Amino acid sequence: MDEADVAARVDVVDVVVVGAGIGGLAAADALVGAGRDVVVLEARSRTGGRLLSTPDGLDLGATWCWDGEQRVLALARRLGVTTYAQHLAGDTVVEDLNGVQRHPGNLIDAPAHRYTGGAAALTDALAAGLPPGCLLLEHPVRRLASAPGGRLEVEACGRRWHARHVVLALPPSVAVDTVELPAELPAELVRVAGAVPTWMGQVAKVVAVYDTPFWREAGLAGAGASRLGPVQELHDMSGPGGVPAAVLGFAPSALVGADAEERVRAQLGRLLGPRGAEPRSLTVTDWSSEAWTSPADAASRPGDHSLYGHPLLRAPALGGRLHWASTETAGAFAGHVEGALLAAERAAAAVAGAS
Repeated sequence: MDEADVAARVDVVDVVVVGAGIGGLAAADALVGAGRDVVVLEARSRTGGRLLSTPDGLDLGATWCWDGEQRVLALARRLGVTTYAQHLAGDTVVEDLNGVQRHPGNLIDAPAHRYTGGAAALTDALAAGLPPGCLLLEHPVRRLASAPGGRLEVEACGRRWHARHVVLALPPSVAVDTVELPAELPAELVRVAGAVPTWMGQVAKVVAVYDTPFWREAGLAGAGASRLGPVQELHDMSGPGGVPAAVLGFAPSALVGADAEERVRAQLGRLLGPRGAEPRSLTVTDWSSEAWTSPADAASRPGDHSLYGHPLLRAPALGGRLHWASTETAGAFAGHVEGALLAAERAAAAVAGAS
């Protein structure tokens, strides 16, 4: 088949899901289970979106879930992904202009669950359960338009699909910035979608790995806060039983520069003692630099978090053909994996209940 044939080819499907993060994959899983013909188009060369884990199961993106988040806990059980408790025992360190102070007890963390093997074990398992050929990586969607027969046309990598329904399972502002959307979409919907900030989109996550969780031996929880930075919040990120031993730090992307690793090592030495400055490995993941997570100019936008779960993002558009399914569109638990699953559940139910 030559390039002209590829360009002319149109595949007809029931549903196109844009994005293979937890929301997109959960929606696709539900729709496949309902007997729908589904194609999932993912811009990255991997699945998971903001669920990103290292090979040894340490999370560079979504990290925790909590009691009361029944969707994610049920999904983990169904997929065979076990969880373990966040380490809490020990004291907290706080850094300010007066130096580092130690405070009794863990003032930072609350009881939470971690995923054995990392949060990406959820999306890995969902992706593996899809039918062969359903998921296409490195297929960024560039255009979405109305098509004959009440369908929507989706264009990616020179290919076209005509679908009865499209599920946008990527941050709304990224969809507005990267996809040519149908001209008939209501202007207010486009405005709201473009103004919704990406959850954690302007944050860098730092994971430092050590041979042992030595801070526990000193009676520290691995929990801390700093008014100096670059890391402003610290947590014990160790695996079950302290293996692998690690801490996780959150830093605003604006504070992360070319010398980030050097400054983070020095800060960990101040917070945890000299051994803290010498991790076996140090990974800095700046989510603001991820093109498919956060718009390039997001830092200069006002960022209205009150738009999370906006009614326009929870209602199907274009006569019930277009649906939103990222965590930012959830009416509850927005920003959490639970929120993404709630949004996916809503979108899949709307599709399954339509003609």
